[in-house]
Amino acid sequence: REARGYVIGTNPYAGGDDATPIGSRLALQSAKDGGANFLTPSIRKAVLDCLAVPVPHRMLAEDRLWADLLSSMPLCFNLFGDVFGDTEYAARAVRAWWPDAPRGAVTVRFEHSPGRCDPAFLGNKSAFDVAFEIGSGDKDLAIIGVETKYHEDAKVEPEPKPKALARYVEVTERSMAFIDGWRELVIGTELQQIWLDHLLLLSMLQHPSGRWTWGRFVLLYPSGNPSFARAAAAYRAVLRDPATFEARTIEALLAPTSPLKVETAAAFRERYFW
Repeated sequence: REARGYVIGTNPYAGGDDATPIGSRLALQSAKDGGANFLTPSIRKAVLDCLAVPVPHRMLAEDRLWADLLSSMPLCFNLFGDVFGDTEYAARAVRAWWPDAPRGAVTVRFEHSPGRCDPAFLGNKSAFDVAFEIGSGDKDLAIIGVETKYHEDAKVEPEPKPKALARYVEVTERSMAFIDGWRELVIGTELQQIWLDHLLLLSMLQHPSGRWTWGRFVLLYPSGNPSFARAAAAYRAVLRDPATFEARTIEALLAPTSPLKVETAAAFRERYFW
């Protein structure tokens, strides 16, 4: 921020007489006006295009998106925004990153849920940070749902309420992807958040419509984040069948063979890696 001369932001984001300057934030209005939190004009356009389409119950905090330099939300746009809206580019990217995924047209959706509050899925407003849906029409689709992390820790969460938990257990057991004794290892632990994100993917594969026939949930984090590296390893250990789960570092997506534009990848490394 300082190297580029951007105005420092505050807590709260909108400022005010009692606002506290926060070095990892941008001044909200100037950030909205100039799009300084995004690496390229095409990425900023992806953000604007997404925000232009209202989605009920979407949990996309615009102040964090525009003004928080450390938030994983703008990080996700900066990593995948260049492929948004370009079906051919998106298809090349998916083939490069997930060569075992089914082939077909690819649609990229940010902050995506197949049905927020819909009990046929999880009914809990959960969403993928970004999703790559492969195929066309209403049948035989594939889905790759991605959760991005940056500086966050994997934290212990309270056990879900009984009604919600019953649905989560139903999806878990029906998947046959988990080892015996998984409940004690996951529920109410630091693995619960990963589990719930994974369950959204599994609920799609179990949907009575049969719309999705292949899927994978991807947990993405920087190699310098030891908390999620440990959590990912622990979560793999509770899976009997790991085919629908993958944990990968962001650096792996930016390898020399990465499909990202060279200039975008370079700007991303400079911005986010340490």
